[in-house]
Amino acid sequence: MESTKTESINQQSRESWGSRFGFIMATAGFSIGLGNIWRFPYLVGMNGGGAFLLVYIVICVLICIPLFLQELSLGRKSQLEPVTGMRKVSKKGSIWVLIGWFGSIAALLIMSYYIMLIGWIFAYFVKMVLGEFNGATANDIVNIYVNFTSNPLKVLMYIIPPAIILGIIVTRGLQQGVEKASKIMMPALFLMLGFLAIRSITLPGAIEGLKWYLTPDISKINGSTILAALGQAFFSVGIGMAAGFTYGSYLKPESDLPSDGITVIFFDTLIAFTAGLVIFPALFAFDISPEVGPSLIFKTMPYLFLHVPAGNFFGSLFFFLLVIAAFTTGMAYIETLSATMSALWKIEKKKAVWILIVVIIILAIPSVLSQGPWSHILIINKDIFDFTDYISGNIILTAGALLLSIYTAKVWKFEGFREETNIGAKKFMIPMWWKPFVVYLIPIAVAIILITGMF
Repeated sequence: MESTKTESINQQSRESWGSRFGFIMATAGFSIGLGNIWRFPYLVGMNGGGAFLLVYIVICVLICIPLFLQELSLGRKSQLEPVTGMRKVSKKGSIWVLIGWFGSIAALLIMSYYIMLIGWIFAYFVKMVLGEFNGATANDIVNIYVNFTSNPLKVLMYIIPPAIILGIIVTRGLQQGVEKASKIMMPALFLMLGFLAIRSITLPGAIEGLKWYLTPDISKINGSTILAALGQAFFSVGIGMAAGFTYGSYLKPESDLPSDGITVIFFDTLIAFTAGLVIFPALFAFDISPEVGPSLIFKTMPYLFLHVPAGNFFGSLFFFLLVIAAFTTGMAYIETLSATMSALWKIEKKKAVWILIVVIIILAIPSVLSQGPWSHILIINKDIFDFTDYISGNIILTAGALLLSIYTAKVWKFEGFREETNIGAKKFMIPMWWKPFVVYLIPIAVAIILITGMF
């Protein structure tokens, strides 16, 4: 009786979003990150251009929207963080509580190398502003990348300032910190990306890149393309990372969840699509292969900007845009993990944030060293950075998403999910024809991602 009373008091004092716009911008900011502007373009380049784009959009509509709404809806229903929230809707010790644990552990591991990537991007923004790439050849830029990423002290120097800024934002509270920052950062990101896309499309010779990107070659769609698109969609939208659950828990019961969730997925997909409009026309304009891979942004884009009029300006704008995208995702991870720590350990939220910042920087050190002095240390033929990415993204995150889909299909039931999610719905309501997707297609698709990711 006493614990129920305490839980009720905690829920009454719990923070909530100040506005619908703030929720959409913050949640879109969580989804829109390096997955959209760094990972999506290089996967498009390696998987057939327009063919991958087509498959990706279909997956976002048929699979990601329902699954993302499941996570948001569970969060709103519980009004608690992922672990304590799943304990409430099931029971303590239930296997379904692993949904919260898997999401939180995956988020922590992802953040441990994500902060390193933020450091890299922040460094490239500074280098571009200072004109350090001016006059460099293609080989020079590759050497700059290798020399920087293999120097642990330099990388850590660029990691610490963004980590402190993230801590300051989150400690200001939900409305005055995460929500307020997202309201500024997300519109700025949209405007900058649109501006860069227009500049890229108007380059001489860019039309060939546009055709390659927007014209799907159906013959290039195979099992590998579909699996890559499935994995990217999950990574980009952020399904199973616990942040969707946490952000949903700050919603009021009468919020229009279906419309807001679909709007978030729309923005997430739009940003990924627009990132392709920035990169591929420019690559083709300068006769650069789109199949560069994960290092595309760091090894190729600086060289490209050197050959564009006002290249330092556009390059600085591009990397600043990446910093913003990385920050909005990082804020969501810090908010989710600190809220979970605060709830489980009964400590003040601000204290939890700074403990978490220190933990993340410490956990980042092995990934940083793996690009230099520890590059010889391999785990299943992967360096520490790649192994951490593999375990968190391919295994833990996907296992949590699979449990979420099974919980909805078998325990919550489609009817329960539909009824709960449609509370407060005004423009769009979950229809009955979604049932086969929620009960059968989504669990099977996630299981396939998990199995292929493991083996």
